[in-house]
Amino acid sequence: MLLQEERELVVEYGKKMSADRLSAGTSGNISIYNAEKGLMVISPSGMDYFLTTPEDIVVTDLEANIVEGNRKPSSEWALHTYFYKKKPEARSVVHTHSMYCTTFAVLGQPVRAVHYVIGDAGVAEVPCIPYYTFGTTELAEAAVAVCDKSDAVLLGNHGLVVCGKDIKSAYGLAKNMEYIAELQYRAMCIGKPNVLSDADMDVVIEKFKSYGQPGSGKKGY
Repeated sequence: MLLQEERELVVEYGKKMSADRLSAGTSGNISIYNAEKGLMVISPSGMDYFLTTPEDIVVTDLEANIVEGNRKPSSEWALHTYFYKKKPEARSVVHTHSMYCTTFAVLGQPVRAVHYVIGDAGVAEVPCIPYYTFGTTELAEAAVAVCDKSDAVLLGNHGLVVCGKDIKSAYGLAKNMEYIAELQYRAMCIGKPNVLSDADMDVVIEKFKSYGQPGSGKKGY
């Protein structure tokens, strides 16, 4: 089976995404890009993550031509391929409909630096694009257009998409984004959040470059 390890990881993290309540039902999608082969593995469209097997994961190129797999790929395939083209260092994309990130996406508001962990996205503020129909190239184009430095973006009235150097870091960023969004929401319920300055966040982002154990390859929070 082509790219078996990557397909197994998509199955594993799809189950995590459901168990961690980052996406309800069959919503959300995950992909991994193998740059050496120029191929992407992506979760299938509309399948229960707990019933999905590695054989259900679809292998495509970055033009969405199916290379191996009998399932229909996620309807958001363009969202994934556009990120790999825009960010050559990206090796995984995670798209969620997590509650608090989606709440701010419904409001059309960015996620702000109410906690320094937002620096994991590489920026002090994660932008929110306007609403575009799901599964369209227009949505994908708009999302990547605002992601020069940011590895995360809110999709208006839709959800969140993040990318990372591997599936572990991309999924960790999706979880951190939901954590920040919940903090922002809860703080706004009480009063006006204290947002960290750009200068404060510049220091954080720089420190994140050397975070973790030497030789671990860990970058960011």
